[in-house]
Amino acid sequence: MRTSCLSMGFGAFAAIAVPCAGLSAQHGGEAPLSAIDWLSDSVATPISLPPSVNGGATDISANATAVEVTTLPLDRSFPDAIGLMSPEEAGLPDDLWGASPASNIAWRLSTEPLEMLPQMQGLLRRILLARLDPPIDANTDTSLFLARVDRLLQLGLLNEAQALLAEAPSDNADIFRRNFDVALLTGDETEACKTMQQSPEFSPTYAARIFCLARLGDWQAAALTLESANAIGILTPDQDHLMARFLDPELFEGEPAPRAPLRPSPLIYRLYEAIGEPEATSGLPIAFAHADLRTTSGWKARIQAAERLAETGAVSADALIALYRENRPSASGGVWERARAIQALEASIESGDIEKIAYALPDAWREMESARLEHPFAEAYGARLSRMNLPGDTGTLAFRVGLLSDDFETVAANHRPEETAERYLVSLARGVPSYSVANTAMERAVRDGFAAVEVPTRYKHLVDTDRRGEALLLAIRQFSEGAYGDLDQVTEALALFRYLGLETTARRAALEFLILERRG
Repeated sequence: MRTSCLSMGFGAFAAIAVPCAGLSAQHGGEAPLSAIDWLSDSVATPISLPPSVNGGATDISANATAVEVTTLPLDRSFPDAIGLMSPEEAGLPDDLWGASPASNIAWRLSTEPLEMLPQMQGLLRRILLARLDPPIDANTDTSLFLARVDRLLQLGLLNEAQALLAEAPSDNADIFRRNFDVALLTGDETEACKTMQQSPEFSPTYAARIFCLARLGDWQAAALTLESANAIGILTPDQDHLMARFLDPELFEGEPAPRAPLRPSPLIYRLYEAIGEPEATSGLPIAFAHADLRTTSGWKARIQAAERLAETGAVSADALIALYRENRPSASGGVWERARAIQALEASIESGDIEKIAYALPDAWREMESARLEHPFAEAYGARLSRMNLPGDTGTLAFRVGLLSDDFETVAANHRPEETAERYLVSLARGVPSYSVANTAMERAVRDGFAAVEVPTRYKHLVDTDRRGEALLLAIRQFSEGAYGDLDQVTEALALFRYLGLETTARRAALEFLILERRG
């Protein structure tokens, strides 16, 4: 049995019983399917695991069956139906989820690898943001919606997560918990605190209550709440010290701050920032990197944050390039070398001097490649470079960079290949990878994927039982894993993408696989 602690409701001093919760306490019982370990425990409402998933780590593609359809009122809205783009914009069918239960889809989202090639990141992002028909068992269970939001948070896509949350029911504690954390990470916590104060259905934890009372200007109530928490022994000494220091920093002038946890929640992070002890975000989950994009951060910190976020598409290529160009590098190594190389490339392009461009391009590519930022580099420069008729090896590099851009088809159509590997890439960009020039194992794996005419056995059960969305999520995972070793998975995933009508995604993913050669 869980013990209860005395808690005061927001805006009133009526005592109510709520589960005990410290600054970083976790809800009792099993963790929810879609929970991520750094979310703040801002409300004291426990989250339940969806009943159709028991937390197992085994694949469910072969034995999961469709659940019985539930009849619900037509005027009820479902969070699972919320999206930021139409199915047409996302390039997906509106009935993608078919007969799949919500918990199955949520489980698959939670098991997707974090490291993917850019096209897989982009495809997953479209799935997360698309306004699709809800799963067949859509009801008050929000497991799929929460899994979508949590995946966006894991990718650092805070704006997108915030936009989804804004469309969701405002009286759901699980949804508010994420909204609160996004607000903390983006610096919009005042509005989130007002929502908490005006929502009697939420029972905020002491940490969240104290923080919000102070943020809304009621410092006396915040201090009284801290005293109440200490009177019943809720806070540890370090937690008490942190909250007291937040409320009255002058009392602790000259004293060291309590040691920050290795995995702080957004609330803990903001508390340390508020007492003048901000933590470096480089070792924290990528969502925290947004804090370093603010103009109050140093140039180096902003570049480092933008690089992390650009790798997942959370920062645009143009924004990253603009940061590189902002100042003159004052040191060497790491981000400074990338900034210096990009500035040299920009200057050479502006001059129109082919020799200077040919000299600057390899260096810039090498620096961006070392940070796995080839995709934003290609988006920024690929189309332009491919039109410059650069000589020799530099021209070959420009051609490959162009194939990684949105203009890959035009780049391929305008290029005259001079060697076998280039001929293969041109044929692949056109969607008909040549049999005669597929010389490497990787090229043959791609060729076989495009040659397939039937659904691969690995996905057949899912497709045959109208669970195409699950098959697609499985293919994303297996292409990502296969790109680092198992070529059969690459072949089968490409075959499924094309079967589902994702032709452009298949071509671009295959081009990235061959050009970037991230294996092992």
